Amino acid sequence: MVESVSTAALASGLSWASGLRLYMTLFIAGLFARIGWIELPPALQVLESQWVMATSGLLMMAEFLADKIPGLDSVWDAIQTFIRIPAGAVLAAASLGSMDPTLTTIAAVIGGTFAAGAHATKAGSRALINTSPEPFSNWAASLSEDAAVAGGLWAAFFHPWLLFTFLGLFFLLALWLLPKLWRGLRWLSSRFRI
Repeated sequence: MVESVSTAALASGLSWASGLRLYMTLFIAGLFARIGWIELPPALQVLESQWVMATSGLLMMAEFLADKIPGLDSVWDAIQTFIRIPAGAVLAAASLGSMDPTLTTIAAVIGGTFAAGAHATKAGSRALINTSPEPFSNWAASLSEDAAVAGGLWAAFFHPWLLFTFLGLFFLLALWLLPKLWRGLRWLSSRFRI
């Protein structure tokens, strides 16, 4: 039971965090495994490779900087839509190791959904925040996302029930926020058409 809860937390945490900060997620998971704080399932042990860590570390730095520049962050998010969501599905499936293919497929579908939900909430809110002429709200949102990913991964690795509570609250917030973001983006789109 405890092992299945930890596995579910790992799959959920990695997929959700990848929707916000994929490269930070990969780097932190690899680093924590490399220094012996966690043990990754065999399919994810590649994250401990020095080459994978160097690559994810460089991309994490690029994403960190791009995410702090209004406008560029939205372009980065648009490109990352095609990377973060499939990566969330793969990370969730790989977290299960060599379990039944049916469970692995279900994990991939749920993981992709978690990544998509996190990504849509992030990208939509940042597009609206970018309409503000000052950069401080953008920086605050970006740093909050960095902290949320670090905290979410910490909970996924060490406190699974805390992660499940956090994810439940996050997705309730997202369900409340996404219709408002959609209306805001439609309003913004109509402003640019005039």
